[in-house]
Amino acid sequence: MKMPAILVVDDELSMREFLNILLEKEGYEVTTAADASSAIDLIQNHNFDLVISDIKMPGLSGLSLLEKIKEMNNSTPVIMITAYASPENAVIAMKNGAFDYITKPFKVDEIIKIIKSAISATSPTGADTISSSTDSFEGIIGNSQEMLKIYNLISRIAPTPASILIYGESGTGKELVAQAIHNLSKVHDKLFVPITCSAIPESLLESELFGHVKGAFTGATSNKIGLFELADGGSVFLDEIGELTPLIQTKLLRVLQERELKRVGGTDTIKVNVRIIAATNKHLEEEIIAGRFREDLFYRLAVVPIRVPPLRERKGDVPLLVNHFLKKYSEKMDKSVQEISSYAMKVLMEYDYPGNVRELENIIERGVALESSNIILPESLTLSTYKKEGKPVEESDTFIAVDSEEELYSQGLDKVMARLEKKMIEHALARTDNSKIRAAELLKISFRSLRYKVQKYDIK
Repeated sequence: MKMPAILVVDDELSMREFLNILLEKEGYEVTTAADASSAIDLIQNHNFDLVISDIKMPGLSGLSLLEKIKEMNNSTPVIMITAYASPENAVIAMKNGAFDYITKPFKVDEIIKIIKSAISATSPTGADTISSSTDSFEGIIGNSQEMLKIYNLISRIAPTPASILIYGESGTGKELVAQAIHNLSKVHDKLFVPITCSAIPESLLESELFGHVKGAFTGATSNKIGLFELADGGSVFLDEIGELTPLIQTKLLRVLQERELKRVGGTDTIKVNVRIIAATNKHLEEEIIAGRFREDLFYRLAVVPIRVPPLRERKGDVPLLVNHFLKKYSEKMDKSVQEISSYAMKVLMEYDYPGNVRELENIIERGVALESSNIILPESLTLSTYKKEGKPVEESDTFIAVDSEEELYSQGLDKVMARLEKKMIEHALARTDNSKIRAAELLKISFRSLRYKVQKYDIK
């Protein structure tokens, strides 16, 4: 059997030789490169199962190499290594698609474990990956490649004390991910306290989170401990973190940095030791630019960022979710609805789920409630935008770059592709209200790449 091929990129000869010897001893096929440009040439001509790259190198940096790799082949896992560790670099690397980020000097067993996880996470036959036959993981339903990668990431980071930022659209299951992290952590026997920041009135939020002393305000008739004190030793899940006021953001930053807080109206410092897991459906980078969210708090929260994909990006999980919800609501309503018709399933597979998994659950709950037989038919499905005559036809010429074959060959491939690229970027910006961050996600390129292309094509 062909062993996995690994490309090592580092400007230090000693590090290249060390990793070469170490990885060949483990049975891997190893190729090395002294800089990012050489690495790009190798990647264009060879298939690698993994790239290990230093961050700080002459010429193109490791982060720039990461962007290029993701543009060429988004499925290739990349591990970043550096002697100059910083939370900012870690966040940038993970958000740009790095599998992991480790600092020099590292332990041999540590990097070998991470390498095995990276290769197995993208290999259907990997021995160390969570099996693709697994239908669920800690209460999360799904066995798509997107979810298997998340399961592997959860398994690796849960035992650590690192703060985690989970981001994704509403209804994707961010709280389930947070609960799974707590369940697999070293404090799983302690409290897991979920807090929806937007659900608590602004006037009460500070008191709810940090507590208050008697007489701190009208109605404070006794001392009260806050939710952070209640969760001491365990985990706090802050959902919709982007809704916090500047005052609460400042106090939360102190909890993260100093592991201490003061109750409202109090002068005593109270020590707390909690694992903070935050979640948002906002683009916090945009909130930072707008001055609504503290940049230092963002980097403290997002030591490890996890993106939960929308359901439309993991349609293969729809049948699993449908069967799970069918069983759940049939039992709950004491009905015998056990199946779904093939056409009804086809309808569900073609739908885009703006409300994500939560919307699918509601669809099945209504379907079970409405169905009088033991099988769900299309008539029992209530979809917000589905049309029986089919999906609305999109504008057919959105991305046409030339009007004729003659124009194609007179312009040449480079000019035609440039025109097409510009049209796609303009279209993506229009669909996202000129948000470069969301447009980059839509186009599946990095924010930096999009910013460069916007300047290159002089897109207003």
